[in-house]
Amino acid sequence: MRVLNQRAVLDRLRRGGPATRPQIAKDTGLSKPTVGQALLDLEQHRLVRPIGRTTAGPGRSAMVYEVNPAAGHVLGVDIGRQRIRVAVADLAGSVIARVDERNRCRTAGALVRTVRDLAVRTVSDAGLSLDEMVVKVVGTPGVPRDRTLLHAPNLPGWERPGLLDELETLLGPDLVVENDANLAAVGERAYGAARGVDVFVHVTVGTGIGMGIVVDGQLFRGAHGAAGEVGYLPYPSDVDSTGGAGAVGGAGGVGAAGSAGGVGSSRGRLESAVAAEAVVEAARSAGLGVKSARDVFALARGGDPKALDVVRDEAERLAFVVASVAAVIDPELVVLGGGIGGNTDLLGPPLAEALGRLTPLAPRIAAGELGDGAVLSGAVAMGLAAARDLVFDRRGAVTL
Repeated sequence: MRVLNQRAVLDRLRRGGPATRPQIAKDTGLSKPTVGQALLDLEQHRLVRPIGRTTAGPGRSAMVYEVNPAAGHVLGVDIGRQRIRVAVADLAGSVIARVDERNRCRTAGALVRTVRDLAVRTVSDAGLSLDEMVVKVVGTPGVPRDRTLLHAPNLPGWERPGLLDELETLLGPDLVVENDANLAAVGERAYGAARGVDVFVHVTVGTGIGMGIVVDGQLFRGAHGAAGEVGYLPYPSDVDSTGGAGAVGGAGGVGAAGSAGGVGSSRGRLESAVAAEAVVEAARSAGLGVKSARDVFALARGGDPKALDVVRDEAERLAFVVASVAAVIDPELVVLGGGIGGNTDLLGPPLAEALGRLTPLAPRIAAGELGDGAVLSGAVAMGLAAARDLVFDRRGAVTL
């Protein structure tokens, strides 16, 4: 019972912020003496701390308590094709150290070692060590399954057996490896555009394409962890600005979306049609001398008619993705992110127009608020959700 009381008090401080003993008693339904004992136990184990006094009435004051943010720390890592981002956060969610560097690794082994070096550097900047991280969450392309990453073609060698074991050996225990698109969805729900939304998807479009799905407020991974691998959607070549709704119907409508987790001969067809390389190739075919998708959107933002045509075609292809997903999941919101998806100012109008032709089930579309920090924010948020309970359990709360 004493541990349950401690947990109830700690949960109240986590959810509602700093409070006095009378406030906690009122909010939890516990008696003031019970709350007082729980606070004493929690303070002894450095899980809560007093932060001052407040006037509770004429001539009276009460001590204000908060969760001790220094009671534990989490490590978040975002491994991307272009960049590697690492952050250390305390239990209040405040990032106290961060590193962001270009990914120059050409082999999986080099990438694992680089991640470890950056992690050590980041925790050192925070005045801590890897051993002091309660939970470590790594976001990466691919689907973790049976200690192996599947469907991660954009990172050379990243699918080889034993790689996750190597990563855990170098980073230490309590390591969670999660799909980066899933973490982007977690990040946007915790800190960004999807706050308070219980059914939504986050579509990341950049070097590749991925989708994180949240249903009833929980991350949905599917039976084999591959839910949201929309890069494997079969993509009909006749879905374009002239095909309209008939093109999606020809692709099978709900049937196309339902095969999102499938592979076979359609492997990567949608990703090949929608991701950055396709945008660059389309621009070059139109006579634009561009080196990257960023160049294409910069030209479009400046009013270049050829670049605007390329952007409109990209919006048409994304509309096929959204329409397919909407028919299966019925999300309240679709959040767009990534190096391409983040250009909602340009993609939004033609995307909405195309959706109007393709489906009556068009959900609300919004730009991600976290930008290229979405995956890292999601890693921190997922780490905090696990660490807060682990810290309570490991501190050996008083039970006598």
